[in-house]
Amino acid sequence: QVQLVESGGGSEQPGGSLRLSCQASTDTYGRCMGWFRQAPGKEREGVAAIDPYGSHTYYVDSVKGRFTVSRDNAKRTSYLQLSSLELEDSGMYYCAIGLVSTPRCSLTPGLFTYWGRGTQVTVSP
Repeated sequence: QVQLVESGGGSEQPGGSLRLSCQASTDTYGRCMGWFRQAPGKEREGVAAIDPYGSHTYYVDSVKGRFTVSRDNAKRTSYLQLSSLELEDSGMYYCAIGLVSTPRCSLTPGLFTYWGRGTQVTVSP
């Protein structure tokens, strides 16, 4: 059983920055890692994902140029750098990890097997 723990959430003003971390209980080698978010009254959406060894990243259009996903397999951790925050970025952010040897990563929820409990991000003036 893989467990994921998110951290780094908090409150920021528009234009501010936060860095979220996701630490896994097992090795992350060979697994896709992703970040999703959900705002009240809205469906969960994929925000960012990263290939097993960081060769490629994927972002939802609304965060391109503002968010950066990265990973450190030696630390069993993935990161999501949130910059130039906007009000619409508010929500609960969830880390997710897929199965070993997944050919390609994406923002499709079904690709990910284990999920963290989330960390809250609130953007307000």
